[in-house]
Amino acid sequence: MTTITDLEATTAINATPAQVWAAITDLPRMASWSPQVVKTVVFGQVKEGTRFFNINRQGWKHWPTNAKVVRFAPHSDFAFRVAENTTVWSFQIDETPEGSLVTHRRETPDGISALSRSLTNAVLGGQEKFTEELRTGMATTLAKLKADLEG
Repeated sequence: MTTITDLEATTAINATPAQVWAAITDLPRMASWSPQVVKTVVFGQVKEGTRFFNINRQGWKHWPTNAKVVRFAPHSDFAFRVAENTTVWSFQIDETPEGSLVTHRRETPDGISALSRSLTNAVLGGQEKFTEELRTGMATTLAKLKADLEG
């Protein structure tokens, strides 16, 4: 079993931090970039404290998650905590001469819930396989975000 809990992917995007921010905080758009997200429903305007609901997938398997925005620093840092597994997913945006450097992370400040670990082992192929899928998915998400913004 892998002991790596925090994951990270980074890419340079030829777009301003404001443009990147506008895209990543338009949460329903995430389904067009992420290989795991099928649909996102946001309850209210996106800001710190906003809650939203996701439908995720792995092949034919689908599952719901509930999340809450926990960091909201415009044009810089956006993060949300997933209730079911206690992980924090984030996007950090740093301005560069060419545009933005975007870092996408899966943080585990409180670990990963026992329920999530059990379900991952029983249904999603185990911790190591699923962690690698997440790592690959994060890189895919950033590549598609980059393509959209540089289009």
